Amino acid sequence: MLLAIDMGNTNIVIGCIDDDNIYFVERLSTSTLKTELEYAVDFKTVLEMYHIHADKIDGAIISSVVPQLNPVLKSALEKLLNITPLIVGPGLKNGLNILMDNPSQLGSDLVVDSVAALHEYGAPAIIIDMGTATTICVVDKNKNYIGGQILPGVRVSLDSLVSRTSQLPRIALDTPKKVIGTNTVDCMKSGILYGNASCIDGMIEKIEEELGYSAVVVATGGLAKSIIPYCRHNIILDDDLLLKGLKIIYDKNSKHAKNTP
Repeated sequence: MLLAIDMGNTNIVIGCIDDDNIYFVERLSTSTLKTELEYAVDFKTVLEMYHIHADKIDGAIISSVVPQLNPVLKSALEKLLNITPLIVGPGLKNGLNILMDNPSQLGSDLVVDSVAALHEYGAPAIIIDMGTATTICVVDKNKNYIGGQILPGVRVSLDSLVSRTSQLPRIALDTPKKVIGTNTVDCMKSGILYGNASCIDGMIEKIEEELGYSAVVVATGGLAKSIIPYCRHNIILDDDLLLKGLKIIYDKNSKHAKNTP
């Protein structure tokens, strides 16, 4: 069984996966203040919730966009599992042909998303990940990663709007009564939900226009469920995309994976 961890700026997604099953997916808060022991206890608690003993896990892999926490999480997993995890980055095989100006600058989460989308849904593909930032990756019909877009995330936009105005309240991301809001809260809900959905639809159209052909569109990330249902395009919602990608990359590098520190 593989322990797969994706460390984002806001949340850490943790899950257990093997060739047949995804046993769980949970989210923890990302904190640069926690020690390796505190993270080890957090991971142990999640495993115990699902009755998974550490000796059932024979490998671990980390995708991270918070590089300063990489050694902390690595040490935490070594304490807990007596396994040195793989960390997605340069030197690790992923099978993705990246046609970027500087491939080494591509975030590991985008690599993992794209690897999973190619494996699960084929090419060409547009992959949308809605977290702290909304990222869009484009894989062409020849299976090349050719680029994408980075947008302010839904929560980032909403938090910025509220913090920079004196009369706008904090709101929940539930459906407004109609598109044309008749009170402040519904106006905000409509703007955030339908506005972001329209942005996604518009980006898909512009990408396909530039490609010259249509592509399968896949969405993932903690906020995708709140926005994607309001999009006009046919978009596959796959909450487990990152976990699947981490498993694929781990398998490509598995001969180096088990290593007692």
